[in-house]
Amino acid sequence: MASYSVREQAPHDPSPRPFSTLDLHPALARGIADLGFKETRPVQSAVLPYALAGHDVIACAETGTGKTGAFVLPILQQLLKDADAAGGTLTPGTRALVLAPTRELAVQIEDTVQGLLYHTTGTSCAVYGGVPMDPQERALRAGVHLVVATPGRLMDHMRSAAHNFKGLEVLVLDEADRMMDMGFWPDVQRIVSELPATRQTLLFSATMPDEMLQLTASIVRDPKYIELGRAGGPASTITHAMESVEARDKPQWLARFLKKTDGPALVFVRTKHGAEKLAKQLQALGVRAAAIHGDRTQEQRMAAVEGFRGGRHKVLVATDIAARGLDIEGITFVINYEVPTSPEAYVHRVGRTGRDLTTGTALTLVAPEEVRALRALERSVGVQLQ
Repeated sequence: MASYSVREQAPHDPSPRPFSTLDLHPALARGIADLGFKETRPVQSAVLPYALAGHDVIACAETGTGKTGAFVLPILQQLLKDADAAGGTLTPGTRALVLAPTRELAVQIEDTVQGLLYHTTGTSCAVYGGVPMDPQERALRAGVHLVVATPGRLMDHMRSAAHNFKGLEVLVLDEADRMMDMGFWPDVQRIVSELPATRQTLLFSATMPDEMLQLTASIVRDPKYIELGRAGGPASTITHAMESVEARDKPQWLARFLKKTDGPALVFVRTKHGAEKLAKQLQALGVRAAAIHGDRTQEQRMAAVEGFRGGRHKVLVATDIAARGLDIEGITFVINYEVPTSPEAYVHRVGRTGRDLTTGTALTLVAPEEVRALRALERSVGVQLQ
């Protein structure tokens, strides 16, 4: 393991502060204002001073705490400073790479980047599976300045040499624990092996098991370690509840519950088949529901998410593919249709509510045969479901 001690490095003051106090590039400040961002979130306050100074960073913080801004802002700030030094133009060439575990997360990061780049000449693209490769290949060959990618699809492009990362300066691993959980770490290591050794690396994660620290030791250089809030656990803004329901009665109970509650709900199930089945059962019981899982095409998944975001669907039934990356305002309830199989799954799922300092409720439906698993989950996560 690397020689640094993760407990000895105190982070900068995480108190929120106006973005206007950060001396950011004027074009970047305009993008921030356009997106309605006024003050930094705690993880941003803690990370930005280190990242802007060029340090490697490992940041462990609750889900929904603004980690995207903590790595996108320093990347774009350096790009714009370099453009000013070159007379106001940015030469083509990929300068930063962000790896994310899911298509949904890659798309949402890219949306944020595009918003912040609006008043600049900077370019970016998202690289993920389920869509044609040709437009992505053209963007990579053209040398867009920032690439947001899922590991699998990026590996496909790297095999065909449709990339040039020789000038890469910053690598970001977002939701690193999820990439490990999903089996992407070998791809991550292969990608990293082809990047310049001299670079800045920023790693963000909701949990930080010892195994991850061991695996990342060769990727980062003398990193600043930042741990905020109940890192590795759910946000304090979430109320945790459970309901005892026989397995055969869960669809009817859930439909009744959803009809008498306000606001959108995200329902998690274990399997793709279970997601399809439950969405159809809820529809038959008069609940506007859609399903999202790995067997759906990218277009179908985006349509389901946008329908949920826009209010056409009150309920989105999802497998764990949506436990990371979905950043939709106003999700009132996250409902575990079955008891999650691991504390990490619980933390990542419920992190879709109670975001950005709002409150939310995580409800778990527990059949009699699941009570033992529930008690083990409570001990592991450190919460008691009421």
